[in-house]
Amino acid sequence: MQLISGFSRFLRSGWLKPVTPALVAAVFAIAPHQGGTQSLFSPAIRVNQDIVTWYELEQRLQFLNVLGLPGDNEADVRDALIDEKLRKQVMRDAGVQATPEAVQLGIDEFAARGQLSSEQFLKLLGDAGVDPETVRDYVADQLAWRDYISSRYLSQARPTEDEIDRALGQTGGGGLQVLLSEIIIPVNPQTVAQTELLAEEISRLEGQDAFSAAAAQYSAAATRGQGGRLEWLNISNLPPALQPVILGLQTGEITDPITLPNAVALFQMRGLREVATGAPRISKLDYAAYYLPGGRSAETLSRAAKLKEEIDTCDDLYGIAKDQPAEVLDRVEAAPSEVPGDIAVELAKLDRNEASATLTRNNGQTLLFLMLCNRTRDLGEDTSRGDVANALAQQRLQAFAASLVEQLRADAVITQE
Repeated sequence: MQLISGFSRFLRSGWLKPVTPALVAAVFAIAPHQGGTQSLFSPAIRVNQDIVTWYELEQRLQFLNVLGLPGDNEADVRDALIDEKLRKQVMRDAGVQATPEAVQLGIDEFAARGQLSSEQFLKLLGDAGVDPETVRDYVADQLAWRDYISSRYLSQARPTEDEIDRALGQTGGGGLQVLLSEIIIPVNPQTVAQTELLAEEISRLEGQDAFSAAAAQYSAAATRGQGGRLEWLNISNLPPALQPVILGLQTGEITDPITLPNAVALFQMRGLREVATGAPRISKLDYAAYYLPGGRSAETLSRAAKLKEEIDTCDDLYGIAKDQPAEVLDRVEAAPSEVPGDIAVELAKLDRNEASATLTRNNGQTLLFLMLCNRTRDLGEDTSRGDVANALAQQRLQAFAASLVEQLRADAVITQE
């Protein structure tokens, strides 16, 4: 699983379309190609003056299978190889290629993530029928394409100081928003080890469908019914410590498991955008926490749902808690950096006077009914300008790369056997 994780994260770091992997790697032989009477080295696809041989096609299918990626969709693999040939043609004309040293470093990095030497890693693939040159070509294409796109478009992709200000919401004229999916898994002392293993497995998933399926099965958040999908959020609403983590994600990438009080969280990036409306930063959060005995039992969750319908503002909770011990209700005003991580994450999803019943306390025995009372905004800079600038540049580079490949396809002569 370590090996699969390392490759999955590399795939997510590039500009290729992600392919959804299985949780468990399966090595199996692929069926003979449809042109079985032809030579393995005869053309399966012609892309302008270049060809993709049946051997290349079958090697790529087997390579994806060894990595735990679906290998039974030949159409997707054909599309990926066509794009690869188009990229190579452009890079060849520009004289761009990855050096042998860079390719070897890339392979070394993969092997190290799987706790293997490069020799062990290539032997593992070789035993499954994957030629080392298939691996080297794949890595070389990823590295060279990244360098080519950066050299060609980075000057256009770099945001201006005004654009960074807008993304941070510091001018009142714009802001940066993220589209995330979430999985929140409750933890108690009896389930810590099991939950940590499950979270590691989920962090290795590829694709939005796989993550959404895991959210529907394992998440305790209210979004589980929507596959963990959140609406667009201002980056400034997220906890300060989480903002650079989220901004560092590529589209489709999943965070490492994030430890919260009584829970483990994972987030998947689905989108990033600049918006015209202002998104000022938050200097203070005002929230109410009402504690309900019974944890996440059906009875307690039903009580929390009914409570949401009965109250309109945080102040209404004082009437609900009347004649109960003082400790059942907390009203807190604090800077975002001072708010417990799990509470800060939930508050980021709420509008004023909205409530959440996702979190627990007392080792899962108490349900936390959380309500956002108010946000006080200012022009603080908890998220570094460098984080925002890099996120904007990477987003634009990916868009430039996708547009270039689309144009290359439109101009190419492509025939398939």
